[in-house]
Amino acid sequence: MAVGNLSKTGEEKTATRGQSEVNRRLKYISLAVLVVQNASLILSIRYVRTLPGDRFFTTSAVVMAEVLKVLTCLVIILLQKRLNVKEMVYFLIDVIVVQYKDTLKLAVPSLIYTLQNNLQYVAISNLPAATFQVTYQLKILTTALFSVLMLRKSLSRVQWISLLLLFAGVAIVQVQQEGNKEASVKDTSTQNYTVGLVAVVISCLSSGFAGVYFEKILKGSSASVWVRNVQLGIFGTALGLLGLWWNDGAAIAERGFLFGYTSMVWCVIFNQAFGGLLVAVVVKYADNILKGFATSFSIIVSTVTSIYLFGFHVDVLFTAGAGLVIGAVYMYSLPKAPAGSASASSSSSSSSTSEKTDRDAEMEAFLPKAQGGVSPPSAVHITT
Repeated sequence: MAVGNLSKTGEEKTATRGQSEVNRRLKYISLAVLVVQNASLILSIRYVRTLPGDRFFTTSAVVMAEVLKVLTCLVIILLQKRLNVKEMVYFLIDVIVVQYKDTLKLAVPSLIYTLQNNLQYVAISNLPAATFQVTYQLKILTTALFSVLMLRKSLSRVQWISLLLLFAGVAIVQVQQEGNKEASVKDTSTQNYTVGLVAVVISCLSSGFAGVYFEKILKGSSASVWVRNVQLGIFGTALGLLGLWWNDGAAIAERGFLFGYTSMVWCVIFNQAFGGLLVAVVVKYADNILKGFATSFSIIVSTVTSIYLFGFHVDVLFTAGAGLVIGAVYMYSLPKAPAGSASASSSSSSSSTSEKTDRDAEMEAFLPKAQGGVSPPSAVHITT
């Protein structure tokens, strides 16, 4: 009997060790995916928007990305229904049409995400990729402030300090860029730094509000991430088409929806459409520290790549500002310390539950959307 118990204990330890090894590998894979997605989307958008020749309509690219997201999620739902089309149709009618009140809740975040995606194209078209990547981390500040105001969340002293450092770092980078007068921009006639800066600031504000609002209205919801993305995509496509008609309707009627599309443009669209979905899948294996590290590392990757790809100039001011932002992002992602030894256990449990809720919210709101470290830490934005 004793031998049997020892054997069983040994097997359990081996299984636990094996599972721990798998989880460790998944974390490293998640880190790589998050870094590549965060950096590649911004760099690729900057690249295609600075190439000579005919430029594609960014409004059409936003719509195309939404359509691809919806189609992908529909395929995944169909696979979950064992390729039973009839069952999938009835299921979608139930969750989208019959439960229309639940669906309508997503109209507001979808509107904001669509605006955000269009603004990101404007910002990246007018700002160096590295500058955008650093400045866009202001979404952490806006998300934190909206979380305090709307969800009554509390921030630790370290998090408040990190937000101050974040703001200081972004401010230093802006001073550096103003003094530099866009030395890295080769064609200043088509790029406006002020327009890019205003676009990224509005994008950060909308990202923070949308993420927190999304988390607030969907607490307690049992719908899957794929259903939520279909609902978001329906509104996003409709609103994107409205923006397309309003902004570029006449030009698209004359030149065509796919005007200016090249293989590189398609890569950007596929990255926007599937990158966010991919992040939504892997993000559940990444804790807040890992996500903060991934965002920080993606800033370094974007900066180094911009030096070689776009001739971006890095000086002491930019290095100091970017360093503050990287440190602030990492500090903000650190777990809160327990209030005392007596409440350590309950605090740990609460922290774990909160982290899981935030992680689920991030999977729900892939959007950002998260681009460029593209989604806020508390609500991804996996976007763009």
